Amino acid sequence: MVSTTLTPAGTRLDPGLPALLLRTDRNLFHHGTLAAIRSLGRAGVPVHAIMEGRANPASRSRYLYRGHPWTPPAGQPAELAGRLRAIGERIGRPALLVPMDDAGAIFIAEHAGALRPHFVFPRQDPDVPRRVADKSLLRDACEEHGIVCPPSRTPTSAAEVDKAAEELGLPLIAKWARPWRLRRGMRSTTFVRTPDELHRLFAATRDPDGVPDGDAGPLLLQRRIPPGGGDWFFHGYFDADLGYLFGGTGRKHLAHPPQAGHTVIGKWVANPELERLAVRIVRLLGYRGVLDLDFRLDADGAYHLLDFNPRLGAQFRLFTDRDGLDLARVLHLDQSGRRVPDARPAFGRTLLVENHYLQQSARRPLRAGTLRPLREADEFAWYAGDDLPPFLAMGRRSVLRAVERLRTR
Repeated sequence: MVSTTLTPAGTRLDPGLPALLLRTDRNLFHHGTLAAIRSLGRAGVPVHAIMEGRANPASRSRYLYRGHPWTPPAGQPAELAGRLRAIGERIGRPALLVPMDDAGAIFIAEHAGALRPHFVFPRQDPDVPRRVADKSLLRDACEEHGIVCPPSRTPTSAAEVDKAAEELGLPLIAKWARPWRLRRGMRSTTFVRTPDELHRLFAATRDPDGVPDGDAGPLLLQRRIPPGGGDWFFHGYFDADLGYLFGGTGRKHLAHPPQAGHTVIGKWVANPELERLAVRIVRLLGYRGVLDLDFRLDADGAYHLLDFNPRLGAQFRLFTDRDGLDLARVLHLDQSGRRVPDARPAFGRTLLVENHYLQQSARRPLRAGTLRPLREADEFAWYAGDDLPPFLAMGRRSVLRAVERLRTR
């Protein structure tokens, strides 16, 4: 029996509003999808999700009401809109449409009119998700509004690559402006140590004739801010009036890949200064809905905005308050017209992504305390005592993937 979430104020999630999780990027290990399935499913909401099939460990969750076949990519908007309308008709009533990646968030905002008859989602200025998700457009917006971000360059020639390396210094961070358009197997962000690595990356932005490949580019070269002050992130939800309804600040203690990746170990930390800054940035840029911002603190005490993700962050369950309220549930409450209660923060709460943590541990000699975070985490990306099949399926697929990599080598 699934219990319905009840806050102290008596606010329940509406089981009459199902949810559809939209993910356009094929990723069998996307733990954020599983987190959203569990969060809403445990609260009694029928959760539908776009899935790769049973190969995806999240498809084994007891809280998934129904998985739907993979859709056309966001780069085929007419086909994707048609498939989503067909899914909406199959669901049979309006459903909360939740993007799980940037391309999905951009698509929903830019095709809201075609989706509204079947789906519910935050009203958004149609150009905002693209402006904040595209790394080069975000840099321009930061310069326009005086938002601190790392100095960066977008070279258009090999000579400009050398000049950027000289001005920014090595090592530096290289990012594709539109990572959702990357070819499979390419990383969206790379920690670059040498000029040769930098030129190889830049060459990947050109076709065989040397003409710019516009799908994922331009390549953004960014000064590396030394990590002494730490990597931080902010997750939040903003309503139609840009009211800040729920959120939190977290510290990233381990990333995958190291220094240029997503959270592997994170902790909910009270940081009023960063929270005020994040709220100001969101309102300056005019974004509504759920979001995930990444920051790095420099030696002078300035927080540099690194990324603005217009969607649920994969680690959003870190910010689960003492009453079980999280961002997926806040989104559902607000979009169903129900009151969002005041949060009761659980500062000190930690989250750990098991497969990436063990993957990194395997690359270096085991030290005393190496496995300690596995014992002490408050929330795991995959393991849940009431929903074991996704965790077991993830383990099997991880072993198979590791064996295949060894065979390939």
